[in-house]
Amino acid sequence: MKRIVTILALTLLVSALCFGGTVTGYISDEGCARNGVERNPTCAKNCVKGGATAVLVTDDGEIYTISEQAKVKEFAGEVVAITGKVEDKEITSVESTVLCRDSDLCQG
Repeated sequence: MKRIVTILALTLLVSALCFGGTVTGYISDEGCARNGVERNPTCAKNCVKGGATAVLVTDDGEIYTISEQAKVKEFAGEVVAITGKVEDKEITSVESTVLCRDSDLCQG
């Protein structure tokens, strides 16, 4: 019985590290985001369209890498809510991406 409880506890711990959720932020290119460049929608769109890696930057400056680039490239330069699987600072699976002006997912 003690072994089952230990396995269950470890399973819950691992599942807490890999959760589905919604992260809100600005889609930028990785270079500008990592160098602290202020939001520049035109630059972000041009860089991502030119092949730069898209990332999500939250209001508090956290940078999330995004595994499924094709699902977010069209949103470069926009504030969005991405729903999917989040592990540490990586969005490993994108279920949906919506513009914040079109969704209440972005409300406080």
